[in-house]
Amino acid sequence: MLILNYQRMSTEDGPGLRTTLFVKGCPLKCRWCHNPESISPKPQIEWLAVRCIGCGTCVGVCPNKALSATEKGILIDRDICLACATCVEECPTGALEQKGKRVTVDQAYTELVKDEAYFGKEGGVTLSGGEITMQSQEACELLRKLKSRGIGTALDTCGLTTKENFDLLFPYVDVFLYDVKIYDSEKHKEFTGVGNEVILQNFDYIAEKVKGTDKKIWVRTPIIPGATDSDDNIRAIARFIKGKYDRWDMCAFNNLCRDKYDRLYQDWFYSKTELMTSERMDELVRIATDEGLTEVYRSGATRLPKRSE
Repeated sequence: MLILNYQRMSTEDGPGLRTTLFVKGCPLKCRWCHNPESISPKPQIEWLAVRCIGCGTCVGVCPNKALSATEKGILIDRDICLACATCVEECPTGALEQKGKRVTVDQAYTELVKDEAYFGKEGGVTLSGGEITMQSQEACELLRKLKSRGIGTALDTCGLTTKENFDLLFPYVDVFLYDVKIYDSEKHKEFTGVGNEVILQNFDYIAEKVKGTDKKIWVRTPIIPGATDSDDNIRAIARFIKGKYDRWDMCAFNNLCRDKYDRLYQDWFYSKTELMTSERMDELVRIATDEGLTEVYRSGATRLPKRSE
């Protein structure tokens, strides 16, 4: 598996207390993505300026001459960088990091079960991304091993995959965390790079499969200013998922990922965008409940309204 990291003691990736395994590679390119390092299906090297002492060790050891020292710091030529991590291993201050590590299913399993004592009755392991279904065979094997040990499982997905992948994973998933971002397909394509027809079809497919089982669907919608936060979008999603979900979480936009884009030498579309207000988040929840939906929640940091608001 190509993974990013393990996040322990998580309370936002499914029921109870959980450990979340994040993998690398995603078929969407959401403009607001909070984890841009998770999009590419290949390992990447990042340079952290605050740790660098300017010794130049990394430049000298790079076998492909992909690193150079400039006035602004270490520059990585991503066209020729092989992400071999030689520079990471030799850097004396940890100023270089490899995003994306290859591990076996057994290695991932061994790491995840270390936290078993903390899961309790409701918690467990969540597989997230990137998009976990891009590694469906490995995810299936890992989920099967976790379930055989009695550990609760959750799958966080954007929904853009094949029905065959969902069929493969379905027996070993307790909770599907399913993103429904934008209901209008053209607008979905504008902000994520892909239309949403397959995503919505797969949602209905999963909703039908969970009927008569103990499995659950938690819908998640990132609330992004100017993209997903309109009354019409929330109302349309509410009407689409009504009667087909167990919980709906509206996750407020956050802007804590600016540095991640800088380290990848990428401009971020939302770099100057402010947080949502608490009042607006509450209003969007009311729109959903006015459509007859229950179990609708909001999460994430919000800003105080300005005096003129």
